Amino acid sequence: MFSQKKATYTYAIKGVDTLKLDVYSPEKIKANDSLPVLLWMHGGGFAGGTRDNPQEQRLVKYVTTKGYIGISISYRLLLKNSKMGSGCDCPKVFKLDIFKQAAIDYLDATKFIIDNTSILQINPEKIFAGGSSAGAEGILNAVYMKAHFADDLEKYKNVKYAGVIALAGALVNAEYISKNNALPTVLFHGTDDPLVPYASAPHYYCTAEKPGYLLLDGSETIAKKLDDLGTSYYFNKVIGGGHELCMIPFDQLDTIMLFFEKTVFNSEIIQTKKIITKN
Repeated sequence: MFSQKKATYTYAIKGVDTLKLDVYSPEKIKANDSLPVLLWMHGGGFAGGTRDNPQEQRLVKYVTTKGYIGISISYRLLLKNSKMGSGCDCPKVFKLDIFKQAAIDYLDATKFIIDNTSILQINPEKIFAGGSSAGAEGILNAVYMKAHFADDLEKYKNVKYAGVIALAGALVNAEYISKNNALPTVLFHGTDDPLVPYASAPHYYCTAEKPGYLLLDGSETIAKKLDDLGTSYYFNKVIGGGHELCMIPFDQLDTIMLFFEKTVFNSEIIQTKKIITKN
């Protein structure tokens, strides 16, 4: 089904972490092609997962059949081997730093592919940010809260995105979404997700006295903000759904790609909220 070629690059070295990205290009890419790209960040609670998980590989290979370049990145897993995890025992300040560093890693990966546009044959005007679970939190904060988390904004002055795919993700503060940075965004979330809040609620639903009490804005809040701004979005809401909504929805990828074709490439405004009740 898939015909593509793969290349791996190191985009940063940070302490003991050598951060790489896998680039999947259509097999028949032409020398003068400049293709849109999906830049994907895997999930795993900032403790596990890899850029070449089977699902991630299948996704980035899939987009090559649609005329895209698919890129899956590694990033610093700051909770790897941690006994406290990312729940209510993880202090708020540590959580915020984890979100920040994940966003910075994503911005650095984006800067790398932009700096190597001609080699990778990507269109820097058509970079689609995507991620699931922890990766969705990383990309949402990179896209919408770059001004808050980046210490050196000048470094990322050429970094911009065309669209967003977030599976069971959340933002630290959706108020950072504005008319100037709002993008066509695809959101998948279950209303009963026990980890990442579906609307606006504490991360892991921690109580206020817990060290890990941190309010986040989930997909419902993000969609509402985009709706108010008149920005395109596709929101797949599953009533009774849990954190399994972070799984890549392969049965809806054609719908997602069509949404971006209409909203990004053809500049249409589409606001869709698909509501499903879990069986």
